[in-house]
This record gives sequence, structure tokens and C-alpha cells, in this order.
Amino acid sequence: MSLTAEEIASLLKGVIDPNTGRDLVSSKALRPIRIDAGGIAIEVDLGYPGRTQFALIEQLVRAALAPYIGTAALSVAVSSRIVPHSVQRGTKLLPEVKNIIAVASGKGGVGKSTTAINLALALAAEGANVGILDADIYGPSQPMMLGISAKPETKDGKTMEPLVNHGIQANSIGFMINPDEPMVWRGPMVTQALQQLLEQTNWHELDYLIVDMPPGTGDIQLTLSQKVPVTGAVIVTTPQDIALLDARKGLKMFEKVGIPILGVVENMSTHICSNCGHTEAVFGAGGGEKMCADFGVEFLGGLPLDIRIREQADSGRPSVIADPDGAIAAIYLKIARRIGVKIGEQAKDMSSKFPTIVVQNT
Repeated sequence: MSLTAEEIASLLKGVIDPNTGRDLVSSKALRPIRIDAGGIAIEVDLGYPGRTQFALIEQLVRAALAPYIGTAALSVAVSSRIVPHSVQRGTKLLPEVKNIIAVASGKGGVGKSTTAINLALALAAEGANVGILDADIYGPSQPMMLGISAKPETKDGKTMEPLVNHGIQANSIGFMINPDEPMVWRGPMVTQALQQLLEQTNWHELDYLIVDMPPGTGDIQLTLSQKVPVTGAVIVTTPQDIALLDARKGLKMFEKVGIPILGVVENMSTHICSNCGHTEAVFGAGGGEKMCADFGVEFLGGLPLDIRIREQADSGRPSVIADPDGAIAAIYLKIARRIGVKIGEQAKDMSSKFPTIVVQNT
């Protein structure tokens, strides 16, 4: 039985991408279908990083078409293409950086930095080019979590080259100071240092730059939110009521400066006993989901209070690297894909499409 390209596309309207909840046609993931003497060629171009999902989506496409194509040869190619998306007014995209994701919390101690590095590594595992900026000047933790002790190099005396480990680019004030040296800077100095780290680092072709924000909602966080071109923010909290109070403030801060909230990640959702495996909600249950319902944002997922997450991050090999096929890594990968989907649904940045107008005397 021979089918036209239109008939094939109609059949593929029934193929639902499990990561977006939408069919391949309405989500514009289906590229033009090619039919020739050699058979049928299908290309699916995902707007989010999803390398671990390619085989599944190919299988869904083949299953949808198998009853109708007979003996015709079928080629199915699945790939991802990440494009820049719009940022808040008054800011412009950084060179070589398509999208910036701020990972923030209303207070410290909720696992924000651990979440940030694992999400960065998960996005990289899904096929994206990723960098991470440690924006916590007073308490930089990414050098330890990445297992990097070197200092950034400069090729021109003005800019820095990012350091690389586990396949992602990174920069942090922690690379430049003694680990035991406290930063006794006032707010304006911290803000200036962060802008220099962001703008004077030679990031290389990043699809996503994760910014591990300082905890809180003070002047530093507000200034960063207004000056850094952020595509979207992820709020990290625990189920505990006191943490949720501050997380709500952090969420409202991003809303006030026009930065979309991609969703909420709940750390320490349950405690898993390392001896018997018993699970208990020691910090309360359902707090993150209730917060999401109150503000109309997405609950991206919850991570357990598991000793392995802490041990792996402290060793310089976070969970996504230390146990890539484990249950914890699977949660981070699912959250990372969902973040990519949420960004992909936002308006694209079209500034590179506009012509540059130069006025000069002739």
C-alpha cells in the first residue's frame, strides 16, 4: 500500500511525544516527509535535548506506520535542535549562549547547588552543550562538585577560558581564591564580580548556561535578575514550611522582573534509610506541589534525601555522572528534559534575524 506524505503525516498525528504530551505534527517536530524509490524517510526534530528518548520516539513512529506501509523501506531519524529563546526586556543574549537558566532558592541549605550541577549534567547527557556559572560569591561550591581545582586561563589578558569537566564548561570565583579564604565584599563588588564572570568568560557554543544563583532575594539577586538575560528560572525548595515561605518570595521576585518560572524542584521530598530502605517524609509532604498549585507553575519533580546524592556531589562526581543508570539520575534526567520542553515552548529570540541598520553620512 502506497501512502502520500499527507497521509503519513495524518497517521503521525497519533504519535504522542511522552515528554511534551503533544503529537509530533502539532508540536512541529516532524520535518518534511520524503518518499522516493528507496522508501519513506521520516525526520523528527525535537526542540529540547532528549538523546535518551530518540530510540523510544523512533519506535513509536515505526509502530504507527507499520500496518500501513507494507514492505516499503522506512527510515526514521530523530534529533534535537536547540534555539535561543526570548529573555526579559532590557537585556540581550550573551555571545555563544543560547539560553540561560537561573537555579534559585529563597534560602540556603535546600540543595540548590547540588540540583544545579546535576541538571547541568543531565542536560549534557541528553545531548546539549552546557555550561554552569557559580554565582554564589560568598559560598562557591561548584569547584568541589565538579572536581576542579585549576584556575581559568586567559588568552588575551582580558577574558577567561571556562574550565571543563564531565563534559560541561564552568566558571566560579572559587577557581580563583583559596578555598579557606572568605569573601568580605559588599553588595556592589559582588554584583560587579558576577557580571565579569558572566560576560568575560569565553563560553563556547552553549545551548544552556545554568546559573547557580546565591540563596535569598536581596539586592544581589534582584540586580542579577535585571541584568542577566535569563530565559527561565527553576526554584528549588524542600517540603518544609519555613523553606516554602522563602521559596515563594524567590518565585515572586522572578515574576516581578518578567522572568518565566520553568517550575519547582523539591529536594528532600522523602528520606530513604540507607540500612533498611524505609521511606519517610521527615520534612513534610506535598509542600512543593501545593506551592505550584497556588502559583500556577509546574512541579518538575522531587528528589529524595539520599546519602548517595551528598556523597557523590562531595566527591566531585555528582549523581548523573557517578550512577548514570540509577534511579536518582533518572529523576534528574526527567526534570532536565521537562525544563528543555518548557523553554522550547517559549517565544524564540528573533534578534539575530533582524538586519542591522547603519546610518552614515555620504
